[in-house]
Amino acid sequence: MPVRRKVGNLLGLAVLTVLVDRPMHPYEMATVIRARGKDQDMEIKWGSLYRVVQNLERHGFVEAAGSERAGARPERTVYRLTPAGRAELEDWARDLVAVPEPEHPRFEAGLSVLAILDPDEAAGLLRARAALVERRLAAQRAELAHDRGETPRLFLLEREYDLAVGQAELDWTRALLAELLDGTFPDLPLWRSLHPPPSPPHPGGRDGRHR
Repeated sequence: MPVRRKVGNLLGLAVLTVLVDRPMHPYEMATVIRARGKDQDMEIKWGSLYRVVQNLERHGFVEAAGSERAGARPERTVYRLTPAGRAELEDWARDLVAVPEPEHPRFEAGLSVLAILDPDEAAGLLRARAALVERRLAAQRAELAHDRGETPRLFLLEREYDLAVGQAELDWTRALLAELLDGTFPDLPLWRSLHPPPSPPHPGGRDGRHR
């Protein structure tokens, strides 16, 4: 089971990670997190940044290292990582890598209720999804190929993983679509029976009588 953390918001993980380099004020933390693409690797709600930093300070993971002022802007508190914060960061990383945790993406939720749609409509939606995923993966591959020339692979592993997961989803979606299109999906008759075609109108009119 994953460890219950004193500060469980993944934004806290991102904050601890950037503070490994140097002390920063929260605005700079956000700038560096965005520049490194960490907001694409984890769900981040920027409105909670200051609260997360305060919680990290309250639990002794970061501490104020001074303050600075730029021009007419308000004074900003600069925070640094504490030894306890470094230990928490390392333990958090171990937990995230070693302990699998169930995740429930939107696609999985959609598949769980796919039977409410006609199979022909479902096939069209799957085809559209596959095309979108394929374009997204092509763009990610091109970007990754470019960055590999400038960035050590060690710092690109999460993007390699994202590509692998995306390709697996695309392959699975295409396989399911092929079964629906060629009629080999085993429960297709059952699925179609859930969506009988509408009855044709009675030739005699709405009440069944000739006028």
